[in-house]
Amino acid sequence: MHLAIIVEHNKGGSMNLEQLLQYLNSGNPLASGTEAFELMERCTHEAMRLTAELNSAYHTPDEVRDFMHHITGREIDDSFRLFPPFYTDFGKNIRLGKNVFINACCCFQDQGGIDVGDGALIGHRVTLATINHGLSPDERHIHHVAPIVIGENVWIGSGATLLPGVTVGDGAVVAAGAVVSKSVEAGSIVGGVPARFIRRAGSHKQGENAYVA
Repeated sequence: MHLAIIVEHNKGGSMNLEQLLQYLNSGNPLASGTEAFELMERCTHEAMRLTAELNSAYHTPDEVRDFMHHITGREIDDSFRLFPPFYTDFGKNIRLGKNVFINACCCFQDQGGIDVGDGALIGHRVTLATINHGLSPDERHIHHVAPIVIGENVWIGSGATLLPGVTVGDGAVVAAGAVVSKSVEAGSIVGGVPARFIRRAGSHKQGENAYVA
């Protein structure tokens, strides 16, 4: 499955997956009743079907990578590892680098785009959320999307949540349970709610455990 392939059209519509991704990656909002929203919903149901199959039985590492190939519509490197269960409500805007490890029970809401760099480690129950809703009640149905970018050799601790528009720089560490609402500088450790700078990665004394995940 490749992004250049036109997916089945909506009733009366002509938008294809590649056009939908271009629309989303330009930061355009989504609202129910539009062609973009209807196509996204079709992708959502496909993602739910595939993740249900992935999560319902044991699969070999090669089989897991094949599931992720079909969920994302992209080639998955042989070095990629994932421990199910895994959840996504779209799937087609996830890009995964080499030597990436994703632990169990992670949730990727990727309509706004999720990029995971080479060597990244993502702990249990991490949530990557790329959608905000309008704050006023009459705009609550509008989905505002923004990407999450995770750099190379980043460690995201268990139970952390990354919010729309966040970039985590290369080599940074996000402590367990953190809620990250602002971008994280490369090589730094952040933690807390909301996440704040703790110290530089690698600055602890030899033999001292950072206890972040």
